[in-house]
Amino acid sequence: MSENRKPLLGIVSKLPSGTALGNSGKTHCPLCFGLFKAPRLLPCLHTVCTTCLEQLEPFSVVDIRGGDADTSSEGSIFQELKPRSLQSQIGLLCPVCDAQVDLPMGGVKALTIDHLAVNDVMLESLRGEGQGLVCDLCNDREVEKRCQTCKANLCHFCCQAHRRQKKTTYHTMVDLKDLKGYSRIGKPILCPVHPAEELRLFCEFCDRPVCRDCVVGEHREHPCDFTSNVIHKHGDSVRELLKGTQPHVEALEEALAQINVMNSALQKRVEAVAADVQTFSEGYIKAIEEHRDKLLKQLEDIRIQKENSLQLQKAQLEQLLADMRTGVEFTEHLLTSGSDLEILITKGVVVERLRKLNKVQYSARPGVNDKIRFCPQEKAGQCHGYEIYGTINTKEVDPAKCVLQGEDLHRAREKQTASFTLLCKDASGEIMGRGGDNIQVAVLPKDEKDSPVRPMVQDNKDGTYYISYTPKEPGVYTVWVCVKEQHVQGSPFTVTVRRKHRPHPGVFHCCTFCSSGGQKTARCA
Repeated sequence: MSENRKPLLGIVSKLPSGTALGNSGKTHCPLCFGLFKAPRLLPCLHTVCTTCLEQLEPFSVVDIRGGDADTSSEGSIFQELKPRSLQSQIGLLCPVCDAQVDLPMGGVKALTIDHLAVNDVMLESLRGEGQGLVCDLCNDREVEKRCQTCKANLCHFCCQAHRRQKKTTYHTMVDLKDLKGYSRIGKPILCPVHPAEELRLFCEFCDRPVCRDCVVGEHREHPCDFTSNVIHKHGDSVRELLKGTQPHVEALEEALAQINVMNSALQKRVEAVAADVQTFSEGYIKAIEEHRDKLLKQLEDIRIQKENSLQLQKAQLEQLLADMRTGVEFTEHLLTSGSDLEILITKGVVVERLRKLNKVQYSARPGVNDKIRFCPQEKAGQCHGYEIYGTINTKEVDPAKCVLQGEDLHRAREKQTASFTLLCKDASGEIMGRGGDNIQVAVLPKDEKDSPVRPMVQDNKDGTYYISYTPKEPGVYTVWVCVKEQHVQGSPFTVTVRRKHRPHPGVFHCCTFCSSGGQKTARCA
C-alpha cells in the first residue's frame, strides 16, 4: 500500500475573502444553545452535545434485528455480528424532530462524533480571537498558534516547547488570526481502539476507517486501503444516494409550496365566507329586529283596541247601572213615601221608564278576552328577502262554531279506512287559519263487547284536522269529536259500519243478466 495521497482530515483550504463561515445551526446545540461540546450525530442527522444527550430521559425499546443491523455509532462497528434475536434496547427522542434514537451498547458516547460540527465550532471560536479554545497539549491555557503539521492548537508555552524538540523543530506554526479565512481547521481523527494512531485507512470488509495498528491486528486478513484511494468509490455511492434524495427534496418543497398556496387560499376563502356570514347575519338580525318591532307594535295596537272596547263597554254598563239605580231608587221612594194620589199621578212616567230599562240588552261578560298568543313556528312572510317566523294570534277556537265535513261521516266499511275533516272556527265564524288546538276524538262501538277503534288526528296547520279510523268489525259506532273538552257541531254522531264489499263470483240471476244487455259488470239484483 502506498501513502501517496492528499490529506482529507485536517485539510486546510482557504475561502474567498469575505465569505461567512458557519451559522448558529452548525455550531450551537439545539438544547443548551451554546457552542457544541463533544457533538454527537444522531441517525436523523441532527447534532447534539454529548452532555445534553445524557440529560435526556431514556426509555426502553424492544428491538428485533440481526447481526447485520445498521447502526450509526463508531462503537458498534467493533462488535461482533450477533444472530437475530429479541433484544431490549435503550432509546432517546431527538430533541429536534422527535425521531426515535436507538442507543448502541456503549450508550450516548458510542454515537458518531460530528467532526464537521467540531470544525465549525473551532472556526467560530477563531472569529472570537480564540476565545474558548484551550491548548491541545496542556488543556489549560488559551491557544495562540496552531501546528499545521500536527494539526494541534498550542498555547505560548507549549508552542516554545514544541519548537525545542528535535522531532518537531521544523513544524509549521501559524497564528490563529491568520486562520480566520480558512474553511477547515479540524483536528486529526484518532482511532478509538488505538488512541495514539490517526485513522488513515479504510477496511472494505468492515466498512469503516481503521488505523495502522488495526490493519496489522484484527483486520489483518481484511482488504484495506488508504482513505484517499477509496473515497472516490464511496463518495460516488453517497452521491448516487444523494441524487435519489434530491428529487424528493424538490418534490417536498413543491408540496409545501402548494400547501402554503392552499393555506393562503383557504384563509382567503374563510375570510370571504366569514364576510358572507357576517353580512347575512347582520341582514337577518336587522330583519328580525324589524319584525320584532312590527310584532310589538301589533301587540300594542291589539292592547289599545281591546282596552278601548273594554272602556266603552264599561262606560255603557256604568251608565246603564246609573239609570237602573235612579229608576229603582225613585220608584222605591215613590212607593214608600208617596201618597196614593202621588203614586197614581207619577205612575205613567215611572212605568214607562222601568219598561224601557228592562228592555235594554247588555252582556254580563266582557266583550273581549285576554287570549293573545305568540306563535314562533308560524311563517310570517319575508322581510328584506329573509324568511321570517313568528306571529301574534288573538283568535280563539269556539267549539260551537267548529264543523265536520266529509263523505264518511256516517258510513264506513269494516277493515277500510274512513275519514272526515274538522274545520275549526272562532266565535265570529272565521276559520282559525292555524293549528295546534287540543283535538280529542273517540270511536266507540255501541256493542260493548267490541273494542274501541283507535283514531288518527293529523294537524294540517291551517285550522283543519284530518281524522281517520279503521273499524275492524261491522256494527254501529258512536264518534265523539271535542275541542277544548267541548263537543263540536254534530258531535257525537253515529256511524254504521257495513261488511266489506265482496266481489261477485260471476253467477248472475237471469233477470239481471238480461236486463243489463248481457253485461257481466252488472250488479246482482
